[in-house]
Amino acid sequence: MNIRDLHTNPKSVSLVKLFKSDETTANAVQILRGETLQKHFSNVPALLLCVEGEAIFEDENGVSASLKPGDYVDIVPMVKHWVKGVETSQLILIKLIINRRQIGHLFPENPGEK
Repeated sequence: MNIRDLHTNPKSVSLVKLFKSDETTANAVQILRGETLQKHFSNVPALLLCVEGEAIFEDENGVSASLKPGDYVDIVPMVKHWVKGVETSQLILIKLIINRRQIGHLFPENPGEK
């Protein structure tokens, strides 16, 4: 098996589930050259690992990281981020699954609370 073979439709950005357990999910992400995974945020900690190609990860806090094979970046929860494909890129996105009880203090009922 090869990660490239998981993406059967020629979409600009493709995500395919690789693995899921009670605590973790891993997804294969393909971003075509010149395309962008649009701004979004994760509500849980995540890690993005480049397997092939080159991509640029950026976030609203000013983080900018060039990702080449073997490079990875930690994705901070609740921070908008996006990824640009410098070259057609194969990436692995690993997300920690946490239930809301474990992280409730990060999501106060009143927006002004911390």
